[in-house]
Amino acid sequence: MDPLGARSQFVDVQTLHSWDDAEEQDRDRVDAPLAGDSDARDDSLSGQQGAVRSPFPFRDDINRKVVLYIGNVALLNCTAIVNTSNELLSDKNPVSDSIHQLAGPELREELLKMKGCRTGEAKMTKGFNLAARFIIHTVGPKYKAKYRTAAESSLFSCYRNVLQIAREQAMASVALCVISTAKRGYPLEDATHIALRTVRRFLEKHGESLETIVFAVTLAEEPVYRKLMPLYFPRSLEEERSSLALIPPDIGNSEGEPVVPERQIRITEKPGSLEDDSEDEAFDSDLGLVGSHAFARMEGDVDKQRRLVLQGQMSEAAMQKQHQRNYSRWLGRARAEDLSDIAALKALYQTGVDLCGRTVMVVVGRNIPVTLIDMEKAMLYFIHVMDHIAAKDYVMVYFHTLTAEHNHLDTDFLKRLYDIVDVKYKKNLKAFYFVHPTFRSKVSTWFFSTFNVSGLKEKVHHVESLQQLFTCIQPEQIDIPPFVLEYDSQVRAPHRPSLVAFLLAEREGR
Repeated sequence: MDPLGARSQFVDVQTLHSWDDAEEQDRDRVDAPLAGDSDARDDSLSGQQGAVRSPFPFRDDINRKVVLYIGNVALLNCTAIVNTSNELLSDKNPVSDSIHQLAGPELREELLKMKGCRTGEAKMTKGFNLAARFIIHTVGPKYKAKYRTAAESSLFSCYRNVLQIAREQAMASVALCVISTAKRGYPLEDATHIALRTVRRFLEKHGESLETIVFAVTLAEEPVYRKLMPLYFPRSLEEERSSLALIPPDIGNSEGEPVVPERQIRITEKPGSLEDDSEDEAFDSDLGLVGSHAFARMEGDVDKQRRLVLQGQMSEAAMQKQHQRNYSRWLGRARAEDLSDIAALKALYQTGVDLCGRTVMVVVGRNIPVTLIDMEKAMLYFIHVMDHIAAKDYVMVYFHTLTAEHNHLDTDFLKRLYDIVDVKYKKNLKAFYFVHPTFRSKVSTWFFSTFNVSGLKEKVHHVESLQQLFTCIQPEQIDIPPFVLEYDSQVRAPHRPSLVAFLLAEREGR
């Protein structure tokens, strides 16, 4: 069907492979396992009590609506394509030039009547000589590092407004080019995160209004999209799980819009309703009136609360609320900051479950260059990764294997982290396996768990070999660094064949 008389060079979006298509997966996914039957996968997942879902879970219905197309967006035969332009709608960039060339001079005349478009907004014209019936024009932001937050918000608005127009016009399909060209200086990977998560959140809420959304990219843009799409559109439960640790700290709100904690104003819902009978009563009542939404939260006089804590005059309930507010501030920072440099160390990651079905978190001591990294960022990364993990029972495995002095976390840092994290971290931590300890580390751990923190000592288990660890966690449920396998095989159990040696040989054979 070709109502606009499109030439043969045009491509019908119905002929393109969707993101979940089996052929697409066979061709594109070299390392990731193929998606199987979704019901069977769900049953498998539900059987693992400690399994943790991604904020962007595997959904086959959404993946069927998404297409990654490498080529010219102007050639697509769909309801609408997107044009990225400037405020005067006269930008000279490869996407715009191609659209204007194929649409004909009438498009230029139509745009002159519109008198421009503001950054972040979108306007629609007819497609004229294109195969697409409509063109949605939007203006991406100019990127400057010092105004990054504003640029992120504007780019989100571009994608959101384009999709909103498509929904309001009851469009069946829309093809998105990469908004904000290289000419505007927006880092491609940062822009891709915003594009993918905005589309994902839109489909979660309004998926019934669109049949197909195409990401139309160039050969230069394709590797970034192909790398990041599994984070937001995982094609199996396995891919969802393997992508979880790669999701950036800032995933935006329920719409995908960037969140800036510092800009969230906090007031009481009824600021004039408290009686001034007693300063202490007023403080306790004020806490009770705090609303649940971001605009209605109030933190009170922080300095006054700290003085009360020091003087021993604050109740236990008030202290708990104060601690929760402090943790919330740290969590807000963790979600807002760029922690990719810490994530790249691969010092903290989620693996499978133990014999009791509890999530297993791994810490690799040798991957923590304490003297070379910002330890506050390391603390933020820990909070970012662990916040949703700690909501349920979990265990931690710390590999002390082959660590040096510059890998050892000092007591002050550990004590500070323990004091900051929410109570759920301590309550739901069921075991801490300290693998390949030295005499010195055993002594240090004993002093720390005995004199610095409470409730941790009985959870710490020193594990001399991996064979011992496997009595608690099955080998296939934990991802062990190769150097740990090699050390254990050669040093800890050199004279007896073991499962560790088998695992090491299997790794080397891959």
